[in-house]
Amino acid sequence: MRRVVSATCYAGLLALAGGAAGRIYHGQLFALLVAGAAVGSVGLALLLVRGPQWTVAPLSVVCMVGYAGFCVWYSAKAAGVTGGYGSVLADAIRNAGPRLLTALIPVEAQPDTVLLPVVLVWLCGLVCGELGVRAARAPLALVPPVLVYLGALILAGPHGGVEAWRALAFVALAGTALAVATPRAPGPQPLGPDLPARKRAPLRNQLRARAAGGLALFVGLAALVVPLVVAGIPHRPADPRVAVSPPQTDTLDQDPLARISGWMQNPTQPLFDATVSQPGPIELAVLSDFDGVTWSIGATYRDAGRQLPQPSAPPGAEAPASTRVTQHIVVRELTGRLVPAVNTPRQVDGIRIAYDEGSGTLLRPDGLRPGTAYSVVSQVAHANPNELPVADVPSGQAVARYLGTGGKVPDDIAKLAASIEEGNGGAYQRAYALQQFLAEHYIFVTDIPSGHAYPNLRFFLLGPANQGGQRGSSEQFAAAYAVLGRLMGLPTRVVVGFTAKGTKGTIHGADALAWPEVLFNGLGWVAFNPMPTQETVRRPLEQDYQPLPEPSTPSAKPSSVPPQLPSKSASASASAVPVAAGPWLAPWVPWAAGGTLLGLLLVAQVSVVVLRVDLSRRRLAARAPSDRVRGAWLELLDGLRLAGAPPPAHLTATEVADWAAARRDRLPAVSRLADLANLVGFAPEWADDDDARAATGEARAYLRGLRRGQGLRRRLLWFLRPGPLRWRHGGPPAPGAAPPPSAAGRGVRPATPPRAAPPGGAPPGVAPPGVAPPARTR
Repeated sequence: MRRVVSATCYAGLLALAGGAAGRIYHGQLFALLVAGAAVGSVGLALLLVRGPQWTVAPLSVVCMVGYAGFCVWYSAKAAGVTGGYGSVLADAIRNAGPRLLTALIPVEAQPDTVLLPVVLVWLCGLVCGELGVRAARAPLALVPPVLVYLGALILAGPHGGVEAWRALAFVALAGTALAVATPRAPGPQPLGPDLPARKRAPLRNQLRARAAGGLALFVGLAALVVPLVVAGIPHRPADPRVAVSPPQTDTLDQDPLARISGWMQNPTQPLFDATVSQPGPIELAVLSDFDGVTWSIGATYRDAGRQLPQPSAPPGAEAPASTRVTQHIVVRELTGRLVPAVNTPRQVDGIRIAYDEGSGTLLRPDGLRPGTAYSVVSQVAHANPNELPVADVPSGQAVARYLGTGGKVPDDIAKLAASIEEGNGGAYQRAYALQQFLAEHYIFVTDIPSGHAYPNLRFFLLGPANQGGQRGSSEQFAAAYAVLGRLMGLPTRVVVGFTAKGTKGTIHGADALAWPEVLFNGLGWVAFNPMPTQETVRRPLEQDYQPLPEPSTPSAKPSSVPPQLPSKSASASASAVPVAAGPWLAPWVPWAAGGTLLGLLLVAQVSVVVLRVDLSRRRLAARAPSDRVRGAWLELLDGLRLAGAPPPAHLTATEVADWAAARRDRLPAVSRLADLANLVGFAPEWADDDDARAATGEARAYLRGLRRGQGLRRRLLWFLRPGPLRWRHGGPPAPGAAPPPSAAGRGVRPATPPRAAPPGGAPPGVAPPGVAPPARTR
């Protein structure tokens, strides 16, 4: 029954520890598979506990391979992973480790995200079964579950949340496993029935006082050190995902905005076939960063399963109304890794993808190939048009990347932005005025070379019309809007995609499109169309734009990095209030205090070990043989006390030897050492070198066996306890000195009063005249 309870505790500990990582997984499948590995491994060890030990590991490994194969098959079926079982298994084995740290949270239980945890939990269950069930080494058997728990917490990082019930249940099961472990062999105890009643109460009170003092010292140190250490620990755990590289785009996708010109040059090129439930734009990439030359993707893609996370509502607003749009896409001649889909995708079937939560775009790490087919379910959000006229835009470091203009902004472009902004106070008014200005003063063409750096934009915006200026494709319109918008204080980005004109058809190169988006508080990203339509009345640029006068002071010149324009709303101005100063305690002070205290404790412990070694050396390497015998006897008494079984003070040396033999079976006898201790108690000059070697040999052999038979805690603390330094001070007695008055109290009590040796002594092994020496065994 004890083994059954222990096995149940270890299986529960591993299930709880592995399940701690299930907080970042989608659904309960991961926790169930890990719990199955824990129960299977520990249960198998329990079934084989009476069999030969060498058969346990091979049988457990065979069962582990079978269970891991089942987990791969079942998780692939549940997640809808396509492909043959062999290819899925090979992919899971090859990518099990990396995808655990690159997967999007919540992680879907797929073959590559469950295989490694299941194998680790099974192996830990094998170790727990052998150490805890077969060998009854509960402290050692608790190490694997603790390591699994720690690894699960590190894997979850700041995304797992707090589960107090799991920690309490883990501690309760660990305590139960320790409680039901095999008890110590019975034997005489310091408070046994052989102790007189008059000594029992004082000794019990003394033990209670020592325990209370030790507990008070521990609590005091914890109360002093823990707050200092905790004060220097970040409130959020570290995220291990920052240490690995997520899936990256290839060189073809680094500048998707420049690909529009190539698609426009081949307007009939079939890129992919799309069947959508609602016509509209299909996004390919979102470009957030501009360095003055190129717009680039600022996304961080994470491996994802079929289910994608729900996009959070904009700050200070409820989730906007949305429409469900389904798509089925078959790739024809579209290349690269970026996957076209309607924003924002919620479910993807048919291919393995990586997902960027910030932009809502998809990426296929293996790249697109002709014939690749997949289905997407998206939720298209709709901004409330009645809220746009009064909506404001965010500012500050949170949107700094959407306001950066990169490099040196040409002066005439900065003046054009200031001219468009003049007279438009609200954020939406500025965004709409910019859209109308570009639509009315510039011409859309498809046969223009690619380019959206500052020289290209300057020629598109201000170049002579008779020389090709003021003409551009959607690439120049979107890039110019985004740059001018940022100069006007609007957080902008550029989106590259395609236009689906019907619910079913082929998307060609002529359907490629780029458009800008502006971020509004409470509404999210809102798309604008700065290109002219058939109803747009074109106006010459010179009619509405006159260059601004030169600034009178150098301070009015536009800087290479324009300043963050202050928001015209009360909410934005409130964000500019300086943050209050931090706490008076510097962040390094708690760490320094805790490190100093730990260093002092370490130095003290090393000193104890050095002094203990020196004490044993002085005892067992003394010059006089009698002193070495006394030192061996003192080492034996200290060892018994370190083992928690000090002999009572009223016992003779022979009775102490019997007491020591009763501590544990198969320990070397110390009867010879007891006889020699009696000898040096009567006549120390009779002991010779052979006696000293025999005494030290018996003491060392007994102490080695005694230490091996102790629990893990006592073995680890055997040489670290300072007790022997306090129990007996000083070195060995001087050669030929009489035994100290407390020798009887130390376990060396002569049977009769010692007789004084005659003047001059006697040769070793020869008793003085009239004195019969004690019995000796050579």
